[in-house]
Amino acid sequence: MIRLLILDVDGCMSDGKIIYTADGLELKNFNVKDGFAIKEWVRMGHYAAIITGRNSTIVEHRAKELDIAYLYQGVKDKRSVAIQMCAELAIESHEVAVIGDDLNDYLLLQWAGQAYTPNDGSDYIKTFAHVLERSGGDACVREMIEKVIRRNGEEEKFLSRWM
Repeated sequence: MIRLLILDVDGCMSDGKIIYTADGLELKNFNVKDGFAIKEWVRMGHYAAIITGRNSTIVEHRAKELDIAYLYQGVKDKRSVAIQMCAELAIESHEVAVIGDDLNDYLLLQWAGQAYTPNDGSDYIKTFAHVLERSGGDACVREMIEKVIRRNGEEEKFLSRWM
């Protein structure tokens, strides 16, 4: 059973575009459908983490908004961070699902029990990860979470609050 989701930001939770204003402020687009599913995942008693290679106050704000308790930014070796976090939470790699889209996610995705990539992810990752129908920033995280919930046999629990 998957107990922990590890999420990449640029190219997964967002479309991968980084927009700067004339004042140098960074803007990102997040999909509300992803956020809804992430919050429900956490409400169900599971863990969610963001591990990203960049640093952004926008991502910090989004993590707080979604009740994501584990946020790691500016990470070069994502797999090492995940291994350390799992040791602290007493979670094994087969209990982890990861979504990533590019080569900096490669080793982390190979380590995880379930690896997912958006349909516009790197072709190298597509050779071993579950390729989602949606693109990064277009509710691909939501699609992944629904697949994980089904594989976990938790659909009734996921839907119970809404039906």
